[in-house]
Amino acid sequence: MSYRRTKVRPFESQRGVTLVELMIAVTLVAVISGGMLFAMRTGLMTYEKITQRLRINRLSINTAQILNHQLGSLIPAMGDCPGGAPIPLFIGTPETLRVVSSFSMTEGARGLPQLLEYQVLPSPNGGLRLFVNERPYTGPSSAAEICQGGQMLPVQLTPASFVLADGLAFCHFSYHQINTPNAIVDTGWLPLWNLPQLPPVVRLEMGRSEFARPGLTTAPLPFFSVTVPIRIDRRIGVSYAGL
Repeated sequence: MSYRRTKVRPFESQRGVTLVELMIAVTLVAVISGGMLFAMRTGLMTYEKITQRLRINRLSINTAQILNHQLGSLIPAMGDCPGGAPIPLFIGTPETLRVVSSFSMTEGARGLPQLLEYQVLPSPNGGLRLFVNERPYTGPSSAAEICQGGQMLPVQLTPASFVLADGLAFCHFSYHQINTPNAIVDTGWLPLWNLPQLPPVVRLEMGRSEFARPGLTTAPLPFFSVTVPIRIDRRIGVSYAGL
């Protein structure tokens, strides 16, 4: 009987993953994930900044449009004050402006006359706030609730007041002087206006406050200026037949 000798192969071991290689792989994954997260965070921050800038630009455009519509639709009107003589309803100071306009902000269109009150007051969120009151103007007696003894009463902030801008470092109106026919140089701007004739131009300047706290009712505006020419040049209180 013959025996067949078989060749025994040596044991072949399969090479596995060492701990060092595993740590290197985990480190590479962590580095790549961190880079991706950083890139996503940078992209989100850029997106938020662009969105905020677009919001501020839209707010600036909307505020300019509101002021142009309202101040460009002025109506020369008088107001009766209890205990005093009738007064023109265009009275302007650096912080306050009272006018009668045919443009209604609540309705977003021209229509019935509206008595408007612009006022700059300290904001509870820091800085200053510009708001406007709007009430129907039905005649000179409509001004009885805002003046007494020939003097205008302080503008009151109500739940119906509309905030045009908040968190401002400064905000003030100015009024261009009336140019004479022979004027060669610009007559300049005035901080007050109480003449019986409308000013030719009204300007509003405002700038953002760096100390405004969170919780603003509107987005903070950058430096912003609106100059509105007044197309009406007749004297307040003078009838058309008398011109």
